Amino acid sequence: MTYEIFVPYWGDPEQLYETVESVRRQTDSDWRLTVIDDCYPDPSVAEHFRSESDERIVYVRNSSNVGITENFRESVRRASTPFITILGCDDLLHPDYVKIVRAAAERVPHADVIQPGVVVIDERGRPVLPLVDRIKQRWLAPKGEDIAVFTGDAMATTLIRGNWLYWPSLSLRVETVQRIDFTDDLPVIQDLALLMDIAFDGGTLAYTPTVAFSYRRHTESASQKTLLDGSRFRDERRYYRVARGKAAGLGWTRTARTARVRLMSRLHGLAALPAVVRHGTARGVRSALAHAFSLS
Repeated sequence: MTYEIFVPYWGDPEQLYETVESVRRQTDSDWRLTVIDDCYPDPSVAEHFRSESDERIVYVRNSSNVGITENFRESVRRASTPFITILGCDDLLHPDYVKIVRAAAERVPHADVIQPGVVVIDERGRPVLPLVDRIKQRWLAPKGEDIAVFTGDAMATTLIRGNWLYWPSLSLRVETVQRIDFTDDLPVIQDLALLMDIAFDGGTLAYTPTVAFSYRRHTESASQKTLLDGSRFRDERRYYRVARGKAAGLGWTRTARTARVRLMSRLHGLAALPAVVRHGTARGVRSALAHAFSLS
């Protein structure tokens, strides 16, 4: 069955074209790619895709700018296959990506989320491993060479301890995402909120360590800006309280305790504090301090 890939687009056209080429290079050629342009103000993008001869590549443009969450929803609405990838418009698939996530879905047929191995690159495509990614990959991600499987409270606990997944690299079961949906008021951590809701619903995460994806880490990004103004940490604290309540309601004491302690989240606030002091706002500094040291 054809594997569908969606690219909600807003950003650098040249990096978008690199992303598209990475899809075109798949060793498993049975795929379809849809680029959903959220009214990026550059007419050359539409012109570029008008000359595209590969019938597997489709370009559509929203009638108005709807924002990233609604563009994610549009990707899910357009899906017609059991699994999809909602690919970042500057990230890169490795040639065996489709082959690897298909194989993982066959190995774990009840999986709702499949995470392949990931390498991190910078704006120029050079391999990097900032502190956040060293923690994700060396401390939080499962070790070993075989597929690791987490279901329900085990999935919720590993993610609330520290979200070691890379959202644009995930293969997602369409029916699950359609049923659970995204959260509107958590734009920076909506991926964690959705994944936790899948776990609370009894869902399953499968991690295959075979590297199949390059995730682009930008020095300047939306998430970086929300660290400096404090909104990232305010949203995280609010969400951790929500997650703790949901876990307690299900009797998942380990998940609730991990959400209450939120050790990795606190350490993130502490590690970010010097940069927030140098480049952020006074509100951002207060938020980082509260995130690292408050009991709530």
